[in-house]
Amino acid sequence: MGAEENIIQKLLIFDRKILRRIFGTTKENNICRIKNNEELDKLMKHENIVNYIKAQRLSWFGHVQRMPETRAAKIFKWNPLTTRPRGRPKHRWEDNIILDLSQMNVKNWITCVQDTANWKVVIEKAKTSY
Repeated sequence: MGAEENIIQKLLIFDRKILRRIFGTTKENNICRIKNNEELDKLMKHENIVNYIKAQRLSWFGHVQRMPETRAAKIFKWNPLTTRPRGRPKHRWEDNIILDLSQMNVKNWITCVQDTANWKVVIEKAKTSY
């Protein structure tokens, strides 16, 4: 098994662990058991959890971007008065969004997000890309 296959295997194991935590246990004959992979696939409709989360994040980002500037949800553009602590900079939510968009080769996202139909195409692309 190569290094890339090993990384993919670990990602799949992590995905299943998260899904088992989200969906919980199954109770049969007063006995609780962990859901198996087939049950998790049926619940997720064969979608990748990482891509699903990325698509939800992009969907919310588009929603917030289309809001008027006076709305409280625009707080992510707020700049604090203090400086950040020393060390490696933390990723901000907007940094993760821009990284997702650059990995998907979405150019000129500022105008793309204003067109709802076009933005839905970007979200669907995020669900299917790996």
